[in-house]
Amino acid sequence: MKEIIVIGGGIIGLCSAYYLRKEGHQVTVIDQSNLDEGASYVNAGYISPSHIIPLSAPGVVRKGLQWMFDPSSPFYVKPRMDLEFLKWAWAFNKSCNERHVEKSIRVIRDISLLSEDLYKDISKEPRFDFHFEKKGILMICQTEKMLEEEIRVANMARNIGLEVNELNEEELKALENRTSLDALGATHYLCDSHTTPHEFMQNMKRTLEEEGVVILKNEQITDLKLEKGRIDKVLAGEKEYKADEFVLAAGSWTPLVCKKIGINMLLQAGKGYRINCFRPTGIQYPAILTEAKAAVTPMNGFTRFAGTMEIAGISKNVNPVRVDAIAAAAKRYYPEVELTEEEKRDASSGLRPVTPDGLPYIGRSSKCDNLTIATGHAMMGWSMATGTGKLVSEIISGQQLSMDIEPFQPERSF
Repeated sequence: MKEIIVIGGGIIGLCSAYYLRKEGHQVTVIDQSNLDEGASYVNAGYISPSHIIPLSAPGVVRKGLQWMFDPSSPFYVKPRMDLEFLKWAWAFNKSCNERHVEKSIRVIRDISLLSEDLYKDISKEPRFDFHFEKKGILMICQTEKMLEEEIRVANMARNIGLEVNELNEEELKALENRTSLDALGATHYLCDSHTTPHEFMQNMKRTLEEEGVVILKNEQITDLKLEKGRIDKVLAGEKEYKADEFVLAAGSWTPLVCKKIGINMLLQAGKGYRINCFRPTGIQYPAILTEAKAAVTPMNGFTRFAGTMEIAGISKNVNPVRVDAIAAAAKRYYPEVELTEEEKRDASSGLRPVTPDGLPYIGRSSKCDNLTIATGHAMMGWSMATGTGKLVSEIISGQQLSMDIEPFQPERSF
């Protein structure tokens, strides 16, 4: 049994704590927030093995440049003279190639399928009671060009064993038949599931505390003290905490913590937004509105509309222009759905940690032999969370790994 401190109380940190505790370790979670906000609470709730293409894919940089001066665009990178950002941008550009996509597809699939199985297992545990549903995800298209592209990706997914159907306009409207829909067709990934995020987070926090995990809220890590190549203790203001092992799962804030021990991590915060609608919408199936790059999820008691990837530094500010763009996308695809000004004013944002190659960082640090890093999942944090937590536990417990994590090594070169 080891004493372990997990830095970060988002979905990755809590899942790491959960699997570590199951192995009998004594676990403390430290987070700078009140554990009730951020990307773990405002995401689309997808558990999506279908999302096999990494964010750094061919054409993304060109598209990003086209969208850079459009305040309502779904993907925005704020240019700035910051050395860490420039290094990240250079590495991101280098990763946007077909060879990287081909190398990434199977490893993204594997960790997502592992996570989906683990979510399913957790949902059957008596102390957990959260919304978990497997209806698949629709990739809804309004143009022939986009439909052709989604069918191409669907064929790639089918070739690696994922179940996906192609739907024409009539078949799509017959499936999503409780609301009007303006679209030419879709692909339907039957392999995907979805949840209601705040329910899972509340369940997880309660279960961890019942299992003896200590959760410290509103505690910001101010320093880490090294002793002979190991972290000896962490400081939070005037408090200090010692442990045998440390897990760094601080999301977009991870590079700030890493700098304290001389680790330079390429990672940028990618802001996303959500709007909740508690009125009936008739929407039955989770969907990506492909041209708009927006997500729709029928959750437990409400429908969530989410979207955007805004690389603009660490900021929780809500940009109303981007919120309006998500609402406009909802109306464009679902003509009967009109989000109100009040619903838009209630919009929230969350910061997702984005690596240059679209793959997470999961593994031991070479500079501190008692530090395991787990971050950088971008939009796939929810989808990969349980698998990541399981892998973190296996690393620290010295067990055989559930999958090859070489592509996730935190100090890989770009």
